[in-house]
Amino acid sequence: MNRIRTLQSRLAFISVMLFVMIACFGAFTLHLFSEYNQLSNNVRGRWLPSTRLLGDLNNTTSDFRAAEGDALLASGDAERSAQANVLGALSQSVARAQNDYQQIPHTPPESLIYRSFAQRWVAYRQLAAQVVALAASGSQASATTLYRTKSRAAYNVASDTLGALTAFNVQQASNASARVARAYREGRLLILAAIILAGTLLGLSLRYIRTRISRPMTKLAHTMQMLAANTTDIQIEGIGRDDEIGDMSRAVMVFRGNAIALMQSQHGLAQQAAMLEQKLACERELTRLQRNFVSMISHEFRTPLAAIDAHAQRLNNMKAHIEPDDLADRARRIRSAVQRMTGLMENLLSSSRLMDGKPELFFHPDAFDLACLLRDVCSFQREIAPNAYIGEGFGASPLMFRGDQKLIFQMFSNLLSNAIKYSPDDVFVQVRAHRDEDRVLITIRDKGIGVPAQDLGGLFDRYYRGGNASGIVGTGIGLYLARTVAKLHGGDITVQSDEGEGACFTVTLPLSAGAGHENALEPARSGDSA
Repeated sequence: MNRIRTLQSRLAFISVMLFVMIACFGAFTLHLFSEYNQLSNNVRGRWLPSTRLLGDLNNTTSDFRAAEGDALLASGDAERSAQANVLGALSQSVARAQNDYQQIPHTPPESLIYRSFAQRWVAYRQLAAQVVALAASGSQASATTLYRTKSRAAYNVASDTLGALTAFNVQQASNASARVARAYREGRLLILAAIILAGTLLGLSLRYIRTRISRPMTKLAHTMQMLAANTTDIQIEGIGRDDEIGDMSRAVMVFRGNAIALMQSQHGLAQQAAMLEQKLACERELTRLQRNFVSMISHEFRTPLAAIDAHAQRLNNMKAHIEPDDLADRARRIRSAVQRMTGLMENLLSSSRLMDGKPELFFHPDAFDLACLLRDVCSFQREIAPNAYIGEGFGASPLMFRGDQKLIFQMFSNLLSNAIKYSPDDVFVQVRAHRDEDRVLITIRDKGIGVPAQDLGGLFDRYYRGGNASGIVGTGIGLYLARTVAKLHGGDITVQSDEGEGACFTVTLPLSAGAGHENALEPARSGDSA
């Protein structure tokens, strides 16, 4: 139970600390706002009204002095009566302002100055009343003398005292405003410091929760997910902890041990099942290849055999009166069919030999004239396909080359045979060769059905046939064998083609350094068929 309460007590402690921090921050903020509000109320409720009332007193007393002068200069009872009314109204205004001012709390120094003003104002009022009375009784000279001497002196003393009171009040109001501004700045700084402190404490709390609780829990959950995904090569953290996370980590260790044992058992069963599945797949693939091979070979042999049988029957039916030319033509056609079957068997045998993993046993290089071999290939294909037009462009000079003459002959025979087979009758097929420094390039170009763009990548794969060649007989090993032979001689075969526009196969072969001749292939002359 102690361990169960450990993590809970930590979270509860963090929650209480956060609550206390928020409460202290709130109380501190309220205190600052209360102090700022008190200072603002002091300025608003005391110093601003005092300043306004003192301003009214200054204006009213000045007007009273001016009204006293007007009363002195008044002539006639009506004018003196009007001036008396003005003085009375101004006296009442001064009294109201004094009464309002006294209702506001004041400091002792301020009250002392005000009492001095009030006394001196009363003294001035008495003298002003004498001036008005003398002027009303007709003693103008005495009234004027009194107005200019004692009354003026009394008014100046009262006005100076009121000015001192006003200056003192303004200074105190300015000091109060400065205290309000200072309190606002200090409060803002203290609130900012409190926010930073609270944010720091909150960040530390969150960091503690993340590093000591959240992150270990996340890692533990990730570990359990990996175990669920059959990944056992993992490190389990938190095993030494004495809280709930430690209990969970130790439980996960037990689960991992069980999972390892279960996976080992499953792995053994899976290996056995995979071996059986692989063997079954191999058997199925072998069966499929054998079925396809038998189907292709049957189809390939059926056409020349049918031709041989047809010509043989024709010869048998015409044996009594067959013409020599007809006999020669029939014999040539039978021989062409036999050559086609022979070529097919050579392709199959060569492909089988090159695919057995030891092509060097059947690779017998020797020096020969490559141009002469190409002419033999073209002549051989003309015998098989008399309707084909094959143009040659090899130059007049011999081209000595070192390689397996039989394999090279079969390679070019396959390429030229394909060019004729995938071209319509009476279409020109061009075979050209030229030397490029230390290599020779042979191109075979036709105007046949071409190769679709999506089939160019797998064209040289074994048993692969283009999507537009389904109606034309073929085994799918001719181009594979051709590229194999080219690579066996250190060369390669590339193709350029557009569907419906024909194809151009380029064979690149390195010339052997032991050829011993400087053979520069000349361009095809006008007399050559190109």
